[in-house]
Amino acid sequence: MSDTSQDRKSTADANYTERLATLEKAGIKRLLPTQAPYRWNLRRLKLGRVLDIGCGLGRNLQNCGPDSVGVDHNPTSVATARERGLTAYTPEELAEAADCGPGSFDSLLCAHVLEHLDEDVASGLLTQYLPYLKPGGSVVLITPQEAGYRTDATHVRFVGFEELRAYADEAGLTTQRTYSFPFPRAAGKIFPYNEFVLVSSAPTA
Repeated sequence: MSDTSQDRKSTADANYTERLATLEKAGIKRLLPTQAPYRWNLRRLKLGRVLDIGCGLGRNLQNCGPDSVGVDHNPTSVATARERGLTAYTPEELAEAADCGPGSFDSLLCAHVLEHLDEDVASGLLTQYLPYLKPGGSVVLITPQEAGYRTDATHVRFVGFEELRAYADEAGLTTQRTYSFPFPRAAGKIFPYNEFVLVSSAPTA
């Protein structure tokens, strides 16, 4: 798997946004509601108002609670999410948003982001956005398993259950549960859409 600075940078440019949009309609996705299980998984977690970190085009954001907000370092992706009727900001815009101050969100969602980042950058990402979370709020981390990890050249570090727990611990979060979705863990070696999911909570004070 390539780990060049150009690969990492490419998640911030317009070509990456175009790639995400193309993948949304590729193959079987044109014919079947392939996102239905993932929408259900998010909704059953009852996350309330969510800050979706690395929201991309808004695939997960559109399935979060009312008034949820996305943030992404790719301004083209942010613009696309807005065109879809979602509320999304770049990090700089989020810092200035009147309704997004400290403690404004019930939950943080970080889905398919950490595998794009070096370890130190990933740790800093969680620290950066934790102030936006209410005391006792939830933090949900999702990453691809082996088959999914291999599908994207911008993935730079495999992040499994062990690494997710380490990120949560370092951020001062309490891990509530981890699970493989939508299929058992073994499927992740061949099914590219199997995910690691960690659900955690922030301190209450």
